[in-house]
Amino acid sequence: MPSAAEPSVCSAKGCRRPGLHAVVWRNPKLHTPERRKVWLACDDHQGSLSDFVAKRGFLIEVIPVDRLTDADG
Repeated sequence: MPSAAEPSVCSAKGCRRPGLHAVVWRNPKLHTPERRKVWLACDDHQGSLSDFVAKRGFLIEVIPVDRLTDADG
């Protein structure tokens, strides 16, 4: 979960826009069921980042960044 000191920046390569969406995912071959990995996404990259993990069967959910908890990360 980004802190107030850490700005939320989109995880797409080369993008420096604010990350407004949290693409929450897990690779079941590597991560335990409670593990939640997060990529931040701007409006322009939310679709491509979530599609990337969804095609691999890793997508858990896409939520607004302000709904992230300490369990995410």
